[in-house]
Amino acid sequence: MKAFLDHCVPRTLRDCLPGHDVTTAREKRSDQLRNGDLVSAREQEFAVMITSDQNLRSQQNLAGRKLALIVLPTNNLRKVVAVAPQILTALATIQPGAFIEIPRR
Repeated sequence: MKAFLDHCVPRTLRDCLPGHDVTTAREKRSDQLRNGDLVSAREQEFAVMITSDQNLRSQQNLAGRKLALIVLPTNNLRKVVAVAPQILTALATIQPGAFIEIPRR
């Protein structure tokens, strides 16, 4: 699956997601875009965006969107790596326009 890591997510998470085509905000020069613009800009190219922005769900309506969102409980690298198996499960099941929040461990 083509996944986009928001600028607030540690880039090294990519190494924990084998079998997925993962691109970072920095690689796409998207690290300065605001949430609405970011979602719109990335939904044509990616199936899912992974973020740790806890406010994104209340700020964005995903109805009718192609892009799905996975929201991490933190951007702390150690904790993000610890929930990598849950992220992989979410990537295997997520549908366009869906929202999955990974719970804190």
